[in-house]
Amino acid sequence: MILIVVKHPVRPEYADGWPSVVEEFTTATRAEPGNISFDWYRGSEDPNLWVLIESFRDGEAGKAHVASAHFKAAISRLPQLLTAVPEIINIEVPGDSWARMSELSLDETG
Repeated sequence: MILIVVKHPVRPEYADGWPSVVEEFTTATRAEPGNISFDWYRGSEDPNLWVLIESFRDGEAGKAHVASAHFKAAISRLPQLLTAVPEIINIEVPGDSWARMSELSLDETG
């Protein structure tokens, strides 16, 4: 699985409506066969920072995402919406889905 975290420094005039601004891109990415998750979170200390956490089944799914028309459209539009180039962490982790947290268990009888 590929796990990607991207910090998007959004121009103030777009920050409040960011989910709507990227809705088409988000919806199209979530519909990709190799997409596991694609979620936006607003920075708690900087209201103009939006963090994207995304995961894909494998490297091929990641390549398909980057080759998609919706990804290319987003990349061409982002320079007008951001104040700086996004920062990214992109790692490959074993498996092809989320694992259960081993430090916690729930009483499943109740």
